[in-house]
Amino acid sequence: MKLIIPMAGRGTRVRPHSHTVPKPLLPVAGTMIVERIVETFKRTLDKDITEIVYILGPDFGEDIKQPLREMSERHNAKAIFEVQAEALGTAHAVACAKEHLDGEVIIAFADTIFDSEKPFELGDADSVIWLKQVDDPSRFGVATHEGDTITGFVEKPKEFISDLAIIGVYYFKDGAYFKKQIEWVIDNDMKGPGGEYFLTDALDKMIKDGKIFKTATVDEWLDCGTLPAWLETTGIITEKEFESVDESKYPGSTIIPPVYIGEGVKIKNSTVGPKVSIENDTVIKDSKVENTIIRDHAEIEDSEISGSTVGAFTHLKNVKGKVDVGDHSALNIE
Repeated sequence: MKLIIPMAGRGTRVRPHSHTVPKPLLPVAGTMIVERIVETFKRTLDKDITEIVYILGPDFGEDIKQPLREMSERHNAKAIFEVQAEALGTAHAVACAKEHLDGEVIIAFADTIFDSEKPFELGDADSVIWLKQVDDPSRFGVATHEGDTITGFVEKPKEFISDLAIIGVYYFKDGAYFKKQIEWVIDNDMKGPGGEYFLTDALDKMIKDGKIFKTATVDEWLDCGTLPAWLETTGIITEKEFESVDESKYPGSTIIPPVYIGEGVKIKNSTVGPKVSIENDTVIKDSKVENTIIRDHAEIEDSEISGSTVGAFTHLKNVKGKVDVGDHSALNIE
């Protein structure tokens, strides 16, 4: 089975961190967002993913492709790269992988993390759409349904018709047939809000053609699309996956669970936690850190930060309060 992951956007709402790293490659408690998606499929699907097609932006180079190759290899899948030169919507993004739309296909947009305790059963459905009940369906594309059979789709409904939001994950039994529906939407210039081509139009046509759509619901759907959301999601995952910490490794320091501490991290004379994620080879000394993401090879000195995001290879000294600092930065407040 093939997994198609559109990730051409730079993630402007998580700047400054997305200036150097696309959003799906940002870490959540030690694991890239996109890898968490792959891990969920490996755990919950009864079929193996053998190819992963990444749809990238035109300026994404080897520094982005290589981590994706390595990640794919870790999961016994071949990495393939395609380019979306212009952002024209979800259907257009998937169309950029048209050469690979055959056989069984899963589409997963790498904006969110999702999870389920139960395995997903694909069965004999023509398509399976992953859904999550939400409080404000007007913000999402939603599915109408009868039992576990989907009857229609509406993009950001102004009036209530369903509270089951489409989380951006789709299975298609016949990728070649699905490709024809995507091409039909684009060839007929069926642009929606913002002048974009939406997958929901292709899905609606499939239902009208008599195809059977089934629902798959998730227990957890966590947003990573903004700095506050990335920080909140990291806190939730850190708490969920927390394992005990040997404080004796960090002289003069107090570790307040939950935290994630990567390899090669040095902590001295500091208080760290709760809800702190520290990536590999970071140094923290004479500081207090809580509810914060710190990426790899950073250095925090004589600082007290909370609700913050700190980029890789960044040095903070004498910093107090909340900061969002990108990679390769230096901030010293006298």
